[in-house]
Amino acid sequence: MANQEDNLFKNVIAHAKEYGFIFPSSEIYDGLSAVYDYGQNGAELKNNIKEYWWKFMTLLHDNIVGIDAAIFMHPTTWKASGHVDAFNDPMIDNKDSKKRYRADQLIEGYIEKLEEKIEKEVEKAAKRFENFDRDMFIATNGRVVEYKKKIDEVNERMKNAMGSGDMVEMKKIIDDLEIADPISGTRNWTEVRQFNLMFSTEIGSLADDANKIYLRPETAQGIFVNFLNVQKTGRMKIPFGIAQIGKAFRNEIVARQFIFRMREFEQMEMQFFVKPGEEGKWYEYWKEKRMRWHQTLGLGAANYRFHDHLNLAHYAKAACDIQFNFPMGFRELEGIHSRSDFDLKSHEKFSGKKLQYFDSEDNQSYVPYVVETSVGLDRMFLSVLANSYKEEKLEDGSDRVVLRIPAPLAPHKVAILPLMKKDGLPEKAAEIMNDLKYDLRCFYEEKDAIGKRYRRQDAIGTPYCITIDHQTLEDNTVTIRDRDTMKQERVHVKDLRSKLIDACSINNLLRKI
Repeated sequence: MANQEDNLFKNVIAHAKEYGFIFPSSEIYDGLSAVYDYGQNGAELKNNIKEYWWKFMTLLHDNIVGIDAAIFMHPTTWKASGHVDAFNDPMIDNKDSKKRYRADQLIEGYIEKLEEKIEKEVEKAAKRFENFDRDMFIATNGRVVEYKKKIDEVNERMKNAMGSGDMVEMKKIIDDLEIADPISGTRNWTEVRQFNLMFSTEIGSLADDANKIYLRPETAQGIFVNFLNVQKTGRMKIPFGIAQIGKAFRNEIVARQFIFRMREFEQMEMQFFVKPGEEGKWYEYWKEKRMRWHQTLGLGAANYRFHDHLNLAHYAKAACDIQFNFPMGFRELEGIHSRSDFDLKSHEKFSGKKLQYFDSEDNQSYVPYVVETSVGLDRMFLSVLANSYKEEKLEDGSDRVVLRIPAPLAPHKVAILPLMKKDGLPEKAAEIMNDLKYDLRCFYEEKDAIGKRYRRQDAIGTPYCITIDHQTLEDNTVTIRDRDTMKQERVHVKDLRSKLIDACSINNLLRKI
């Protein structure tokens, strides 16, 4: 099974490059590790995902507004946020393979294997018993109970070690669990050390500590420092949210799995400011709303799940991830966090400025609590691309590779294909394209046999192909081919726009949420 998943992932990565979705950055110079460029089709898909998120936040919620904060911020921002002192990953090296790993991820990998063993026991038992009670089996089966006990013990040890920054204990957990390097197979480990993940640079002409600034490791702080600016200029009343899409940068020591973990990435974040005491209600509200936003895309409800955080930050009230079933298994796609008033209070302390909201109904001022939703745009892109990639055997024995990208997100909505390069067909095709291009992104192609052109459009995920033939010149009808079913129907040119816009509209997708 793992091999199949590895092959799928490799095929998706190769397809992404071959069809203009994602290229290794500065490839002519042999690239740069964990940095990627979005090609012509990738940029369109990425922009469509952004639009789907941005409209959901700012159009569907009259109490959410968007900003675009600068990447560079005053360096004290990162002292206040805790990133200067505590934005670290625990890293460990294997002396034989010379590979570096995150210690917590090695331990989590061990836990995942135990969870897989539990699932295997459940599957075996389910086949044996007709009226199988999963919960009862998990609670009473001796082997499963032992596995669960072990998982709880390891989780508790890791939580305590990470919370106190005890790297000696982290190494001891790895040793006690006899975790081996997946490459060398040995347990010849170094000590666990902390690495700060922020990129630093100098501002101005002098390279000294006084001029040291950072590339932002997250986009949230630009929202927090602008809390009062937005609240006052927008006359916002609590509860309200501030949304932002922007680049962030992390010096990931272990960056891998294609665009899943990169050094330069993009986040879509919304900070929702609420009255203290109401954060629990809004946390549950945003969990439900964000899950519906994801599932409305139609990538399969079973591919999403909530995963509660075991290791909460000291200021957090609650935190969970929406995980997606990527080719490498369930991984974090979006984080939803109840952050209390930690961020605003910390910025108050470091800046000496009051960051409070005056509640006219209660006639009191307070620092709001915050519920955050943060989705990685690149991970969102990968979830759509990997899930949409299909290798199909057709009835006539031939093969095709198709990207079943949801139509509203597809880079091109429609391909305009004159059957031949003569007899006035290209001119008629151009006329149709000139009419549609203001509402839909169109792709024009007249080279090669029509079958080959269909295959190329399948490969980039174009949901509809319009073929202009000699009959078009007679009765002004065209053939529309559906990417997913490959069925064709004859449609009058005057009906094209409404039919296609209806099927490809992001706004219609939003109406379903």
